[in-house]
Amino acid sequence: MIAGDKPALMQILRHTPEFKPYEVVVAEEVIDGYLQDPKGTGYYALVADVDSQVSGYICYGQTPCTVGTWDIFWIAVSGEKRGHGIGGALTKAAEADIIKDNGRLIMIETSSTPIYENTRRFYIGQKYETVARIPDFYCPGDDLLIMQKRLN
Repeated sequence: MIAGDKPALMQILRHTPEFKPYEVVVAEEVIDGYLQDPKGTGYYALVADVDSQVSGYICYGQTPCTVGTWDIFWIAVSGEKRGHGIGGALTKAAEADIIKDNGRLIMIETSSTPIYENTRRFYIGQKYETVARIPDFYCPGDDLLIMQKRLN
């Protein structure tokens, strides 16, 4: 990710229906931190360019106080590019980086609400499995789903 990618990424995030406005604010803070000091934040970020246009990104990092466990924090693909394999390619690239850094386990936290159904299906298609559910975590009726993938 480079500074010139930020405007397009913010547009993607603002138009991703799953993300609430306050979540977009947090994503922007993470992007800004990464752009200011890519090695000092603990975050990694990859951007997908399709036909010379920023079409998506993934943000991930090692989970503190663990050995080989990583988190995928954010993944977003522009609405018109969804369903074209960009998210899968970003996920595979992140997984390859994580493996190079001796990662053994990737965790994802997501919502149980209906708007996240496509997101959950995407992760399942990438071979992630739901391993935990915390009822009413985000708010009443919105459970936290924890998904994981073991890397071999």
